[in-house]
Amino acid sequence: MDNYYEYGTYDKTSNTPEHDLVMKSRKSLEITGVKHVDSFDNEEFLLETTMGFLAIRGQHLKMKNLNVEQGRVSIEGKIFDLSYLDHHEGEKAKGFFSKLFK
Repeated sequence: MDNYYEYGTYDKTSNTPEHDLVMKSRKSLEITGVKHVDSFDNEEFLLETTMGFLAIRGQHLKMKNLNVEQGRVSIEGKIFDLSYLDHHEGEKAKGFFSKLFK
């Protein structure tokens, strides 16, 4: 997680796959640019994306589609929160990971 992405600094000419989020009615989420699914359950998903770690929190979450080759993930359920866990957010990330690995 060495990279920090300022608004407008993303280089479209690089070979990094695009990372997009498309949410429909807080019930369906499509994500591209996913490198790895670290963990998931019906309340939290932790994904490594091309732009950092992404935590998705909600209720009755389930993975509808996973395509590792294309880096696509589809999630359904009631979505409450989407947040990127960057290294400069120390305490927030530490709290999330400490809950995750208890």
